Amino acid sequence: MDPIDRRRFIASAAGTAALSALDLAQAAEPAQAAASAGPILLATWPHGKPANEKAAEVMAAGGSLLDAVEKGINVVEDDPKIQSVGYGGLPNVDGEVELDAGIMSGTTHRIGAVVNLHQIKNPISVARKVMEKTRHSTMAGEGALRFALAEGFTPMQLLTPQSLQAWLDWKNDPHHVTYWLDAEHHDTIGMIANDGRGHLVAGCSTSGIAWKIPGRVADSPLVGSGYYADDHAGAASATGDGDAMQCYVTSFQIVMLMAQGRTPQQACEECLRYMATTSPATRTIQACVIAMNPRGDVGAASMNAKYPLQYALWRNGKSEILDAKPVL
Repeated sequence: MDPIDRRRFIASAAGTAALSALDLAQAAEPAQAAASAGPILLATWPHGKPANEKAAEVMAAGGSLLDAVEKGINVVEDDPKIQSVGYGGLPNVDGEVELDAGIMSGTTHRIGAVVNLHQIKNPISVARKVMEKTRHSTMAGEGALRFALAEGFTPMQLLTPQSLQAWLDWKNDPHHVTYWLDAEHHDTIGMIANDGRGHLVAGCSTSGIAWKIPGRVADSPLVGSGYYADDHAGAASATGDGDAMQCYVTSFQIVMLMAQGRTPQQACEECLRYMATTSPATRTIQACVIAMNPRGDVGAASMNAKYPLQYALWRNGKSEILDAKPVL
């Protein structure tokens, strides 16, 4: 593993954040060359494949990037077989499904996010309403639910028979492990869309870790942690141990590294290596990231081979699932 100088990394990231508008505009100029390529869609995990395909349909029908990311993520939120996002998500210790989501436009730098949302199966859609219909950026808990109801969303029971039974099995096991993170029950849906002209949108949605403490919020709905988008530099999304990853503001770090000239793959790997260097405990967690620059180049990486990342890519009409490179 290449050594990383902590002060150099932090200084370079801070310097990137302070780039002038002229510097950023110059960095974005090559994005125009991607215009003929058409939309490029990137999402975490195999369940990102149908999300990408839906997003491609939306854009082919004239929908916007925000439409594409919202409707693509809705596919995963609506699927009861995916127990880590939306309807059928595994609940907290009290048996309540709490949902988190966020979405960001790389063109306007506006975000919308909801945290600890109950009874509404499509938190990414509520998050978009927050962005487009209020002057706020993030809404939480009861207030987020009241806002969703006022916007016409229909409340429903988010537990499916399968997720309810899983909670009952866990609760009735006298030796159950609480707040345990494993490879089955915490995956998010992180998504990045590029319209082929360098405009970017990123979004993320999750029900969070199974059996979590009520009120727990990890990286997924937090701008800069679970998702970030900037038309001048790129977009990124993260998935894995959100309690650890939010401490590194991973998506923002990756986008700032791309602004400095790293490729998306280099930026993903450098961010994870930095985490492993500054906190050895992160070497064993599940930490996975995806990224795309304005030109449509993509990158994906996982912290280690124990917790590999499969990600979905849609480009030029081709939809596929690929394996990310482990850093360690």
